[in-house]
Amino acid sequence: MIHAILDMGMAKKMSEAKQEIPFWLKDNFAPVFEETSTTELKVVGQIPRELNGRLLRNGANPKSGWSDHWFLGDGMLHGVEIRDGNANWYKNRYVKTPMFLDPNSDVMSSLGDMSRSTANTHVIHHAGKIMALEEGHWPFIIDDQLETIGPNNYEGKLKGSMTAHPKICPETGELLAFGYSMTPPYLTYLRISASGKLVQIEPISVKGATMIHDFNVTRDHVIFMDLPAVWNLEGMAETGLPVLWDESYGARLGVMPRDGGDQDITWYEIDPCYVFHPLNSYEDGEKIIIDVCRMDDTMKPGSSSPPLLFRWVIDRSKGTVTETQLDDRMADFPRVCDSKVGLKHQYGYCAAFAPSKPFADGFLKYDLEKNNSAFHNLRGGQGSEPVFVKNPEDELEDSGWILSYVFRPETETSEIVILNAQEFEEEPVARIQLPVRVPAGFHGNWVPDGY
Repeated sequence: MIHAILDMGMAKKMSEAKQEIPFWLKDNFAPVFEETSTTELKVVGQIPRELNGRLLRNGANPKSGWSDHWFLGDGMLHGVEIRDGNANWYKNRYVKTPMFLDPNSDVMSSLGDMSRSTANTHVIHHAGKIMALEEGHWPFIIDDQLETIGPNNYEGKLKGSMTAHPKICPETGELLAFGYSMTPPYLTYLRISASGKLVQIEPISVKGATMIHDFNVTRDHVIFMDLPAVWNLEGMAETGLPVLWDESYGARLGVMPRDGGDQDITWYEIDPCYVFHPLNSYEDGEKIIIDVCRMDDTMKPGSSSPPLLFRWVIDRSKGTVTETQLDDRMADFPRVCDSKVGLKHQYGYCAAFAPSKPFADGFLKYDLEKNNSAFHNLRGGQGSEPVFVKNPEDELEDSGWILSYVFRPETETSEIVILNAQEFEEEPVARIQLPVRVPAGFHGNWVPDGY
């Protein structure tokens, strides 16, 4: 068991700050400290027998009980194994990186050492490996019981960081990624083969050091988002991160062939904004369509810009970008069917954030061809990222299930809800009730048996 240790130094720091405890350290965002393994899980309803694998979720969970920003806590994985209509186990484990294991670790000590990751943002599977990701360092390999194996630097070829949001091409099996840095080269494109070999490392020219959280891919291109969240150590005092909004930096999208280089990029200017998470992108002739959860700004002191669903259309023949708002509700943590990544999609799924609350009170399903949406009400539950799992026995794009960790305040415990994606507004087909609280976190994935 790992227990909370809030030492006198941390207590003094909190006292001296004389400020309200930030949202990421209280209520359901507050960290948990015990590593739990439970095999007797109650299920309400019937788990579809087609679901055989593990639902994994990552998030920031500071072992000390304190962090200066939501993004800076130690990574903790949560997982439930499902097989043949049964929920076999729930486990949670810290990702045991050198950063976690060092009792004197802090965010500044992690700079420059790619092994000192918090590994707290995402978890994916590729080329037979499950990896916990955080954008400033190397991925960390974990096993299917959530135990840490070690860093993955792709046989020594990966010298810098790798994004927490790589994309797996459903047609080639390639993992497309990038890394950013506070020093040149500020941006580096990475292409990893279906067998897990790092086959391309391409420095990309941008104007300066910016926080590039995510990017976009299509069948033939990658699209970088060079946006005005600029690395600045003065941001530590303002935002808790060394990043500040600087509109003078400008904003643009860079379109590059997937196997191309810096000399092949075409840049398109757009209005200043920020995007943590795109839904998906695809090609339509000479046009590239990109659906994103767009914010007016980020890391801007005194601002609280909500994420809203927008569509960018890059017309490569005209050299233009048009921008259209698709919804006026706060929506983020977007997902599509994995087989549609980089290809034309009809449906998308998002967490629908409650007004003035840092959690989702429901989920949204968008039909982007018919221009309508459906809302699933969590009825007092606090939701996280909705993960779409395709029904392997049906070809329809929305045939499958939405799985998500949901906190229930009335019991101070969490559950996994399983929704039929084609009956989105109806009650869940199953609820896997967990004996513990799963704190609000970041991203996760379904890892099927035989990954």
